[in-house]
Amino acid sequence: MSFASTTLYLLWENLLFFTGATLFLAVVGLGWKSTKPFELPTPLPSWFKIWFLTVQLLGGVLPILVIFLWGIWWHYQQVLIVLGAYLIMLVLQIIAEIVTLRVFHSVVWVMVPYVYLPYRVWQLYEGLRLFDFNGELIWMRYLLILEIVVWIANYCLDLSQLPFLLRWEVGGETKKSESEPSSTT
Repeated sequence: MSFASTTLYLLWENLLFFTGATLFLAVVGLGWKSTKPFELPTPLPSWFKIWFLTVQLLGGVLPILVIFLWGIWWHYQQVLIVLGAYLIMLVLQIIAEIVTLRVFHSVVWVMVPYVYLPYRVWQLYEGLRLFDFNGELIWMRYLLILEIVVWIANYCLDLSQLPFLLRWEVGGETKKSESEPSSTT
């Protein structure tokens, strides 16, 4: 595929995904509009800051640095195509999270990563498939594989935090009224 046709293909694919994801989250948001406003549980786990910084550095800063150096400075179009589409969708996910959490205070916020992260992994995998990375760009394959591992780990971590985010009772905790007999005085 040529640069122009690959770019057009990825543009349409990303536009279709973004439209579908936005419509899905809007419909779910309408269906759940009667739920009470959602606030992030506090305090956040102590390890969260470390993981969040790791994801920001590996998933955001590193690809931006690669785009500026190899995509813009050294004119490798493959880097611009793959990481440009990736970063655009990452920014759109962050916007969707901000809007659902801060503007609408909706529990739909919890669903945003579950919609966007599998697509992000697909984008990165597709980047591996679409391009024949020559000897000069073989490291780009390793970067894409690293990004896939980071986002799969993040997805698993998100799944493990569902009880915390949705304030589910965990592990044998019972309400005081259920476990203690009432006294009549």
